[in-house]
Amino acid sequence: MITLGTARAPPGETATGRLEVGETRDGSPVRLPVAVINGAEEGQTLYAQAVSDGDELNGLGVIRRVVPQVDPADLSGEILVVGIVNYFAFQVAEHRNPVDDRKMNRGYPGDPEGTTSERIAHETFQVAKRADFIVDLHQGSTSRMINETRVRCGVRHHLHGDCLELAKVFGCGHVLDIKGPDGQLARAGPDQGIPTIDPELGGCVGWDEESIQYGVDGLFNVLRYYGFLPGEVTPESQTRARGFDQYGAPAGGLVRFEADLGERVTAGDSLFTVTDAFGERRGRVTADADGVFWRTRRLPQVAAGEYVCSVGTNVDRY
Repeated sequence: MITLGTARAPPGETATGRLEVGETRDGSPVRLPVAVINGAEEGQTLYAQAVSDGDELNGLGVIRRVVPQVDPADLSGEILVVGIVNYFAFQVAEHRNPVDDRKMNRGYPGDPEGTTSERIAHETFQVAKRADFIVDLHQGSTSRMINETRVRCGVRHHLHGDCLELAKVFGCGHVLDIKGPDGQLARAGPDQGIPTIDPELGGCVGWDEESIQYGVDGLFNVLRYYGFLPGEVTPESQTRARGFDQYGAPAGGLVRFEADLGERVTAGDSLFTVTDAFGERRGRVTADADGVFWRTRRLPQVAAGEYVCSVGTNVDRY
């Protein structure tokens, strides 16, 4: 019998339930939706979670498709899922937890006596530590971004190669291989000896079907490659960036991009211009280095110095 919160599944069955992680302001319990898929045969454990940030819904779109499609009769091992991690932010469609104004994916491994975000991080991390592999489904918030997978443990970490392999198997086509900030699950997992990746499934308001499909395909790639499900997977070469340049607006006005997402750019190429309301150019920004046009703001209006776009740099194939 495999349990996760109130979900209990004997071998060959799937169960859903709730994981209690704290209380709301009126003392009501906070219970996250969870699922357990217990394979008919023994094997390894995969942990997957989504909506660590409350406005990043593509991962939830992946979960709601994958869980019904996995037949536990065909599964070796088990899959543990937390469908919505950032309970408070999800309820109000905001990025950060509005109760403690914290970004959930900066609080791992969590604190059972801490803020609401730290308590949720602690409880979900206790589940994640049961796994052999961790997939933390994200997206580029509401910005526009390519589909990519992040390896956040750093190149000197002893599990870097395992995390990089997991990212390649997931197969978004682009990988950002840069050590992440303290408190990210994709850093805390490897520190526990568990290969962990952070797929960033595009960026949108609501959810995007193309990016969700990348995530569905990616999870099934992982399940087949690591022997959870039958089937062969041959990982394809990925475009990897090991640097990340961000660009701000040189003046206030309206942005016009001159490169497309995913496009290769070279140093000196024009990335965007800023005009006034009547089309008169007020500024132009060029790439500082060769790379891939990775991410942009969604709205055209900017103030001077406001974030506009990012370019992945130090690019190779692996």
